Amino acid sequence: MRVDAGLAKLLGLSRTAVAALTESGDVVLDGHPAGKSDRLVAGSVLEVTLPEPERPVQVQAVPVEGLEVLHEDDDVIVVDKPVGVAVHPSPGWTGPTVVGGLAAAGIRIATSGAAERQGVVHRLDVGTTGVMVVAKSEGAYSSLKHAFKERTVEKLYHALVQGHPDPIKGTIDAPIDRHPKHDYRFAVMANGKPSITHYEVAEAFRAASLLDVHLETGRTHQIRVHFSALRHPCVGDLTYGADPSLAKRLGLTRQWLHARMLGFHHPADGRWVEFTSEYPADLANSLELLRDEGH
Repeated sequence: MRVDAGLAKLLGLSRTAVAALTESGDVVLDGHPAGKSDRLVAGSVLEVTLPEPERPVQVQAVPVEGLEVLHEDDDVIVVDKPVGVAVHPSPGWTGPTVVGGLAAAGIRIATSGAAERQGVVHRLDVGTTGVMVVAKSEGAYSSLKHAFKERTVEKLYHALVQGHPDPIKGTIDAPIDRHPKHDYRFAVMANGKPSITHYEVAEAFRAASLLDVHLETGRTHQIRVHFSALRHPCVGDLTYGADPSLAKRLGLTRQWLHARMLGFHHPADGRWVEFTSEYPADLANSLELLRDEGH
């Protein structure tokens, strides 16, 4: 058999995984590095060096300043996430996390999901503030996961974007995928995942517009990517092309994006519940500055 087919069979790995091993010289046949299409012959000595397994990221129970609990019961905990806090640990992130903050506060959350993401049913970016829910019971985890998947959850964001979107009310239906050149960025891509954003201008200023944004889908960076693609990036969002001088004038060091309201059917009894988050100081101050400049 060919090396890729034979090794896949022997080790239970996919052919792609085997191809990667052969390319990196980790498959040796009779003392020589083997190519994936070389043949395995009876009596040959085959040596395979497998990579170190990736170690799961541990949740550090560290108190998180400004992480406010808006509601807690046996099934769910609804929190107001401050800026600069990730939802869960991930490789390369050493800062505070929502999951770690809840652990430090002695709050037990559901054990469903990957170790570092237990209880997490949706996420907010590190630089995005506002309301989010974490599952405490296993039943709530399944129920909420299903609700987000089926889009029965209501997610209202407020976003301050540069310029004035035209029309003032509309829907952006544009697929999103990882950016082909930048690891940490996403972009509108023809073969991306379906992504739908509904928006309406709530208040217009000279240089910017405050929008009500309802997410139908929940892709990573969705609002930021969609408005950047329309040439109306979130104010302060330098990653996605915002004007640094406007951000500086308004005292912003991150994107102006806030998860304002979250509504869902409560996993315990199905009743509709809604939770709202007030603007943090940096976002509120920048709005005041814009209002002072006159509409």
